[in-house]
Amino acid sequence: MTIQRMDNVGIVVDDLDATVAFFTELGMELEGRSLIEGSWAEQVVGLGGLRSEVAMMRVPDGPGRLELVTYHSPKAVTPEPAFTPPNTLGLHRVMFAVDDLEDTLARLRPHGAELIGEVSRFEDRYLMCYLRGPSGIILALAEQLS
Repeated sequence: MTIQRMDNVGIVVDDLDATVAFFTELGMELEGRSLIEGSWAEQVVGLGGLRSEVAMMRVPDGPGRLELVTYHSPKAVTPEPAFTPPNTLGLHRVMFAVDDLEDTLARLRPHGAELIGEVSRFEDRYLMCYLRGPSGIILALAEQLS
C-alpha cells in the first residue's frame, strides 16, 4: 500500500474572512466554504460540540491546497507564546514560490503580513524571506533568480 497524494494542510485561524483575503492576495483561489458540525465531525476531530467553518484554498493550476478552519465551538486555543518563533516544534511553515517577491510582500502587507527576518539572497539562485500572516501563520516566499 502506498500514499496516493497529500490533499491539504490544515491551519486554524481566528478570522476566516481576513485569512481568505490574505491568501487570495497571495494568488490562491477559494475552492469553497462550508460549515462543519455534527457527530461525524466530532468523532473525527475528537472534540465534543464541534462547530467550525472551513475555507478550502487552492493553488491555481497546481496540486497544493490549504484548509483554513475557524472554530465557533469549542473556541480555538491560543498557544503560549501566541506567536511562536520559527524554531518551534511542530508544523513549521508553508512555503510558496512567487514570481516577484518584493511585489508579493507589497500586496500582502495591507493584509497584515510582517517580515520575521529580512529578504535575503541565497547565492544567485533565490530571494527568500519568512513572514507572519493572519493568526500568526508563518509563510516562506522564494523568488527564483536564475
